[in-house]
Amino acid sequence: MAGTTTYSPSSTTHKKKPPISKIDDVDWVRPDGRGFQQCRLAFFRTGAVTSAAGSAYAEFGNTKVIVSVFGPRESKKAMMYSDIGRLNCNVSYTTFATPVRGQGSDNKEFSSMLHKALEGAIILETFPKTTVDVFALVLESGGSDLPVVISCASVALADAGIMMYDLVTSVSVFCLGKNLIIDPVLEEESSQDGSLMITCMPTRYEVTQLTITGEWSTPKVNEGMQLCLDACSKLAKIMRSCLKEAASASNE
Repeated sequence: MAGTTTYSPSSTTHKKKPPISKIDDVDWVRPDGRGFQQCRLAFFRTGAVTSAAGSAYAEFGNTKVIVSVFGPRESKKAMMYSDIGRLNCNVSYTTFATPVRGQGSDNKEFSSMLHKALEGAIILETFPKTTVDVFALVLESGGSDLPVVISCASVALADAGIMMYDLVTSVSVFCLGKNLIIDPVLEEESSQDGSLMITCMPTRYEVTQLTITGEWSTPKVNEGMQLCLDACSKLAKIMRSCLKEAASASNE
């Protein structure tokens, strides 16, 4: 895979300014120096787990995720009368993923949301009476963990040859005072007034999941959704580029 790729404007020069503030007239920049509507650099690599049918590693700033896909394989549950496949998803954290050590565990909420995000994009009819298992492991939590997990899982599924209608990408936006900031890091997540996360199939322009927390005005929701959809479209190009490079390398 080629070097790290960005799906937003080029990085701005880092300057020392006051910490995050919700007061609009205070001159501040984000902890990592990005603009409010600038995403982190994104890096994907396939084939991260050789024992899996497909796998991918993703790195967005300090957020590092690895996803393994196993199957399709015979389902452990009785599916004698099922004409479609089954999707299982699990998201877990290593014990060293967060600033507080020793708190690694399964995240049931993220596991459920990952399932909902991917289920609508996978053509389940192509593997009847079998199961595809998706295991996501957050190696380092640097903010916006779930969107990174979802995007990485999509690349891993494609690497495994699972038939999908389209790749699935995910981006989040946080509301900080009157400002909207995209692809937030941990420090920003702890200061946010509300969050909006979109998961979509960019080529089909279909949203597979929309999650909103906090109080949002209708104009802000519309603005936040458009920011996310635009970023999702750009992110998908990087994901496809990774898959194309991996396919080209395997054919050499």
